[in-house]
Amino acid sequence: MQELIDRLKANAGITDEQAAKALETIKDFVKEKFPMLGGAVDNMFGSAAKADEDGL
Repeated sequence: MQELIDRLKANAGITDEQAAKALETIKDFVKEKFPMLGGAVDNMFGSAAKADEDGL
């Protein structure tokens, strides 16, 4: 997850907070448009977010 945040920051010239908000927005959009992927999206972003919170 941090790698994606770093890429967003570098490519778009945005802050950590802005990059995290962008990812949250993308996650919500994908879940709304493709509800059958909701569990996979939660797992992907959830486990990555948990690792970031734990400092891993």
